[in-house]
Amino acid sequence: MRKLTTWTTIALLGLILAGPAWALSLREAKDQGLVGEQRDGYVGLVAGTAASEVRDLLSEVNEERQRRYQQIARDNGIEVEQVAALAWERAVQATRPGHYVQDENGNWVRK
Repeated sequence: MRKLTTWTTIALLGLILAGPAWALSLREAKDQGLVGEQRDGYVGLVAGTAASEVRDLLSEVNEERQRRYQQIARDNGIEVEQVAALAWERAVQATRPGHYVQDENGNWVRK
C-alpha cells in the first residue's frame, strides 16, 4: 500500500476542515447536532430525519468529498477506500467537542 504524501494529507485535512462555501453551513449543522462524521469518510444525519436543506447540504458535501477522494486516490495510486479511511481518522481528530462521530458499531457519539 502506498502512503499518501505529506501535501496530499494536508490537502485532505483541508477538505475536511475548510471545504468550499458550504463549510459554515456544515459547521452550523454540526453545531446543532444534526450531522456528524461517518466512519466511511462522509457526513451523515445523526437523526433519521432532517429538513431538505440539511439533506441537500449533506449531498453537496459528500459529492465534493467523493470527487476529492477519487482524485487523491488516482494521484497516489491507492484505493478510494484507503483515502476515505484516512479522511475518517483526520475528521475524528479535527472534530470539535460536542460534535458527533460514529463509533466502531455505527452509533453516533458526542466527542
